[in-house]
Amino acid sequence: MRMRKKSWAEPFLNENDQFVIQEPQNNKGKWKKILNCETLHVEIGCGKGDYFIQMSSMDSSVGWIGVEKDRNVAAVAAKKAIETGNQNLLMITLDADQIDQWFDEGEIDTIHLNFSDPWPKSGYKKRRLSHGNFLNKYKSLLKNEGQIIMKTDNQGLFEFSLVEFNQNNWVLQEVSVDFRRNEHPEDAISEYEAKFMSLGQPIYRAIFVCKK
Repeated sequence: MRMRKKSWAEPFLNENDQFVIQEPQNNKGKWKKILNCETLHVEIGCGKGDYFIQMSSMDSSVGWIGVEKDRNVAAVAAKKAIETGNQNLLMITLDADQIDQWFDEGEIDTIHLNFSDPWPKSGYKKRRLSHGNFLNKYKSLLKNEGQIIMKTDNQGLFEFSLVEFNQNNWVLQEVSVDFRRNEHPEDAISEYEAKFMSLGQPIYRAIFVCKK
């Protein structure tokens, strides 16, 4: 369900342009220096920001960038992130199909795809963030042996993604069809994920490694 438009969203994003990066291409190759980190994680489709905000609080030495193209939703995430006072996170509010313009080759250590839009109609499969077109872009931006960590509640998207990664020569390192059957304190639970867990919905998770 699309979030109701918030009148304060656009002014807030524009007023906080030191946190919400309007021209990320200008930071290409500089993100780790800007965030004062040696390890960089990028969450594509960060929604209201629960995951990358919580993760950034677990280890201040790791840098986090949340990407969310819906600026109305991104404003909610940005507000929460700024309120934490954490210095190791930033946001980009543009479509991820431009991601190869924002980061240098090998600049990212880990990409997170959490509960991405499944785009269930077959005609829309190229819009899926785990489609081969996106995977080729991610491969150039990740360091050698960098990872993509994917979580979803959608079985169809998960099955599609396993095939796409395999066909594009990624190495499957870990896979679970019920990730939350065990506790994982190292991995934050967003409000969105918690809703599925409360309904007994299994969480599908896989880690794919980039080999160059």
